[in-house]
Amino acid sequence: MLKIYGIKNCNSMKKAFDLLTELGLSYEFHDYKKQGIDAETVKKWLDAKGAELILNKKGTTWKKLSEAEQQDALSSEAKLIETLTTHSSMIKRPVLDTGADLLVGFDEAAYRALK
Repeated sequence: MLKIYGIKNCNSMKKAFDLLTELGLSYEFHDYKKQGIDAETVKKWLDAKGAELILNKKGTTWKKLSEAEQQDALSSEAKLIETLTTHSSMIKRPVLDTGADLLVGFDEAAYRALK
């Protein structure tokens, strides 16, 4: 079963939900806003895909941090995990766990290849 992580009212998430539905793929949705995200899952993602892909530096939540806060968040993996679990909206969306791979960000071609 596919598991998709993100925030319900996000345009990228809506595109992902619509495409998964169109393709007839069933999925479980994990909403960061309601359910949060645990450090173990974030660490697994960072290990698999790296901070550059997981951390969304283009979002307003990241941009609202001071330079010092940004540097602190990037100072170690532990600090980054703490930052991402506290501010889950800084995680690039969506994260789709296929069981075999993680698709980070909405990529229509990659989603269509799941069929």
